Amino acid sequence: MTETTRRTLLGATLIAAPLAAPALAQPRWPVRPVQMLCPWAAGGGTDAVLRIIAAILEKDLGQPFNVVNRTGGSGVVGHAAIAQANPDGYTLGMLTAEICMLHWQGLTEITYKNYTPLGLMNNDPPGIQVNASSPYRDVKALADAIKASRPGQMKASGTGQGGIWHLALAGWLGAMGLPANHVRWVPSNGAAPAMQDLAAGGLDFTTNSVVEARAMLDAGRARSLAVMAGERITAFPNIPTLKEAMGIDYQTGAWRGIAGPPGIPAEARSTMDAALDRAFKSKEYQDFLNARGFGLVYANAADFGKFMEQADASLGNAMKAAGLAKAT
Repeated sequence: MTETTRRTLLGATLIAAPLAAPALAQPRWPVRPVQMLCPWAAGGGTDAVLRIIAAILEKDLGQPFNVVNRTGGSGVVGHAAIAQANPDGYTLGMLTAEICMLHWQGLTEITYKNYTPLGLMNNDPPGIQVNASSPYRDVKALADAIKASRPGQMKASGTGQGGIWHLALAGWLGAMGLPANHVRWVPSNGAAPAMQDLAAGGLDFTTNSVVEARAMLDAGRARSLAVMAGERITAFPNIPTLKEAMGIDYQTGAWRGIAGPPGIPAEARSTMDAALDRAFKSKEYQDFLNARGFGLVYANAADFGKFMEQADASLGNAMKAAGLAKAT
């Protein structure tokens, strides 16, 4: 090779190298606002948890994370919207325990398998709330009234038909030796509207989380009689467990986690996995959940997927036992 030829090839290489660089570069995610879908009503526990997560992510990642409430269909509308979103990483959302329940009821074909799991962020036990003017001063008095009532005479709510708080009621009734439908369930699009109905006198009690009932409790319009948990909630130390108040050791809970549709970009997955870990560990998130009584439980993307697989099987078995499952 002549010196002239060598210089010509070297020059061509130097010219070509900068032209190839842009093709190798990957765009940073996110480069524009991200939409965060909430399957339940504004003002409820899921909405509150998602909004604090969105605020922390916005500060961390430098782009707006906008919460949009997509309610309806006992949670089907919002969960379906997350699963069917454009897989570009710019529409994510919060899954709740209902995604491992809705398909058992035959309400949708969508299951936990229709998502890209990104992180489990919290888990809350249900409480038993009554109107402030209710004659039932403790959970045993309410339980005695339920046992003495005609099937369907008393009404309760907290979420949609067959939702996690409905299953909490069914489990409590079963623990008392009563059929799951002994108390009439009034479906709602979340805990906030259910608590409003309770305060207005339209329900005998609710079985949503104490956290979701807090606004009405603080306003003196409702009272919480017990929690379906292994121990008292730190933020609500005066509310006994069912085991303490009745000798019934029945426990359950509602979990919430962030996910996206299938096939979102790898960069979005890895960025969110790390960002959600930072968000969960942040003082802002810890203080927010502790102050309101939310349960602090975390799992990364991989473990969240395994968690949902196990939850789907256990909740399916529970729903079958309670007569709430239609799917096989």
